[in-house]
Amino acid sequence: MSACRTFHMAIIGCLFATSALAQGVEERLSRLETSVSAAQSAGDNAWMLMSAALVLLMTGPGLALFYGGLVRKKNVLATMMQSFSLMAVITVLWALYGYSIAFSEGTPFFGGTSYLFLRGVGMEPNADYAATIPQQTFMVFQLMFAIITPALITGAFAERMKFSAMLIFMVLWATFVYFPLAHMVWGKGGFLNAALGGRVPALDFAGGTVVHISSGFSALVCAIILGRRLGYPKVPMLPHNMVLTFIGACLLWVGWFGFNAGSALSSNGLAANAFVVTHFAAASAALGWMFAEWIRHGKPTVLGALSGAVAGLVGITPASGFVTPMAALIIGVVASVGCFLMVTEVKKRFGYDDSLDVFGVHGTGGTIGALLTGVFATKAINPIFKDSAGNPLPVGLVDGNAAQVLNQLIGVIVSIALAIVGSFIILKALDSTIGLRVSEDDEVTGLDLTQHGEEGYNLDLELTPTRAIERNAMSTSTAASAAPAHE
Repeated sequence: MSACRTFHMAIIGCLFATSALAQGVEERLSRLETSVSAAQSAGDNAWMLMSAALVLLMTGPGLALFYGGLVRKKNVLATMMQSFSLMAVITVLWALYGYSIAFSEGTPFFGGTSYLFLRGVGMEPNADYAATIPQQTFMVFQLMFAIITPALITGAFAERMKFSAMLIFMVLWATFVYFPLAHMVWGKGGFLNAALGGRVPALDFAGGTVVHISSGFSALVCAIILGRRLGYPKVPMLPHNMVLTFIGACLLWVGWFGFNAGSALSSNGLAANAFVVTHFAAASAALGWMFAEWIRHGKPTVLGALSGAVAGLVGITPASGFVTPMAALIIGVVASVGCFLMVTEVKKRFGYDDSLDVFGVHGTGGTIGALLTGVFATKAINPIFKDSAGNPLPVGLVDGNAAQVLNQLIGVIVSIALAIVGSFIILKALDSTIGLRVSEDDEVTGLDLTQHGEEGYNLDLELTPTRAIERNAMSTSTAASAAPAHE
């Protein structure tokens, strides 16, 4: 009996020990999972904050320098100020109601009010959009897209629009065009959302429709309604400082990595692919425009190569999370050649004054990129469509899903319609009330002085009168020191 009791006690002891050991292993595994999750969240958050900064870099200084160098010297400050002021204006609108319209649940065309004044937007993730980063990080990343989009439009009416009219137009345009379109494409339940319950699953990874088509076609409306600049096209209106434009274009290229790779919303393989295809498309597009210009006009210009790179970056934007590097090379070339023809031939034939070719590059490049996304998107890069069992389905035409090209076309048409109709109504309303254009005298003088009372360059100083004043002052001082203290 004693031996049997001892044996039973030993068995019980082993069971308790095994149970304790198992509990310890579970606790260690739980702690390990928590640590891994925290590390992933920290890495993703760091990448997304950096991406947000890179996208802001695209507006100021990137776009400001790019546009600033392309205008005439008398308008350089006014042009740069338009980009800078929108960094402030759109930020305030986004905080008050813009983020809520774009990303809270509402109708398929317009978001709700749950995030008004950023209520409920804190350090906890929103699993619908980005499960590993604070919603504040997601919010501020999306804000940078909202900033650069209206800033792109300013290139169409450069050198002739009132600063006051520009500000009011952009407030209304962001409210009634950009915020609703962002909801339709990226917001949960949006009409064109491909991942969160949209009725038409149009693919737009980083803003081909939301950013480039909307800004490009709105820019065309602005150029037509405001009319041509004085003297256009007979008077040469050459860029005053290609060095500024060169620096701005390079900053745009670098910032675009945050724009596209950041849209993965995580520091993962999809972000890496978006980074690579962004670079490849820009490179092939720069060469495409350069050689097209070389063949057509006999010389490859610096402005042409820069414009080509931007066209490629625009074209790859909607496709960057869905296509392979080799497809990116094709998209870049096609987008750059298409934009080249639009800028050099179509614009000349119709005679509209899109001052800095916003429509020619962003409207055209965004449309080409959106449609080619439907062709080259593949489940090998992003299996966004799945069946009820979770198995990947074909994504684009190369996968066998020809219907996606039609979905992309619908997304393009909806974006163009909203941009054109919204911009036309806003511009007509403003023109009939406060007026859009500066006076002819102000346009001749330049917007730097007439709108802001400053000049971009003070290089025409007359040093001789200044030196004479200094000499007179020195003479007076010497005479005074030589005179008696009391007369």
